[in-house]
Amino acid sequence: MTQQQHPIGTGFTAATTADEILAGIDLTGRHVVITGGHQGIGLETTRALSKAGAAVTVAARNPERAAERLAGIDRVETSRLDLLDPDSIDAFADRYLASGRPLHVLINNAGIMAGPLVRDARGYESQFATNHLGHFQLTLGLLPALRAAGGARVVNLTSGGHRLSDIRWDDPHFTDQADGYDAMGMLGYGQSKTANVLFAVELDRRWSADGIRGFAVHPGIVMTTNLGPYLAEGEERQPWLTDEELRAMGLVDESGAFVIDPAREMKTPQQGASTSVFAAASPLLDGIGGVYLKDNEVCPLDEDPKPMSFGTGTDIRSDVVPHAIDPESARRLWELSEDLIKR
Repeated sequence: MTQQQHPIGTGFTAATTADEILAGIDLTGRHVVITGGHQGIGLETTRALSKAGAAVTVAARNPERAAERLAGIDRVETSRLDLLDPDSIDAFADRYLASGRPLHVLINNAGIMAGPLVRDARGYESQFATNHLGHFQLTLGLLPALRAAGGARVVNLTSGGHRLSDIRWDDPHFTDQADGYDAMGMLGYGQSKTANVLFAVELDRRWSADGIRGFAVHPGIVMTTNLGPYLAEGEERQPWLTDEELRAMGLVDESGAFVIDPAREMKTPQQGASTSVFAAASPLLDGIGGVYLKDNEVCPLDEDPKPMSFGTGTDIRSDVVPHAIDPESARRLWELSEDLIKR
């Protein structure tokens, strides 16, 4: 299988921050849309891109609450978007297209993780529907604005969790195998993260001739991000792991403080956002696309992958594995996704 997963020698590291990536880069006149750009990694991504001169539209389920968190950041606006509501997605895309602005960067950043099996109104499993299908529909809806930019990038936030599951082609929504949906929902999460990578691969193949390049980004482990199960609007987010479980995984120390160790994937929000802005704006990626990035570099392919472990922080593996960049799977997922968003 021909693949492009070869490091290019960027000179950056796992500890590089978003501001360091953008040092000397002027994004004045560039327009960015980011989902969930008001919290966690997304907030730091918004802040760094705005600081470099970009105008940023933050898509959020509650734009008023998002605006409060974004107070003080220049050139930012909020707009309503619910990734589990197809009508909301279409409305967001229509509003953006009506503004007449080109779209230079789309960052599909928002996501949910873990929790019990939840379905949307169509009966679709919520992690696949939110993390992949919602962003797939949004990206297709914004295609005219991406083309109008005369060179654009689409950045999909994924995770080393893609190693947990390939696409469940026969039953992606756990309809016939609900009992196979583990208590933490990690198989559903893994499938959705594989979908994020495959989407970037096929998007790049289909749209690179129009100057639109696709990237999948693994940000590392950022414990202050607001990642968790799907919640109804207004519900309070609860931790999905106990302090004891986090400590056993090496993610918090004995005092309960989050461990920061970029070499082992555990990062600050500023470090976690760095690969997103690297994908969005670094000239080092000119002429490249359809690849999985981590630690501000094109990640090598793990051709002999071992199961991903959550037993200890030192066992976390996140290099991309073959099922997530397979071109035939990428084409198949695109066609399946087109069919699913029409229902």
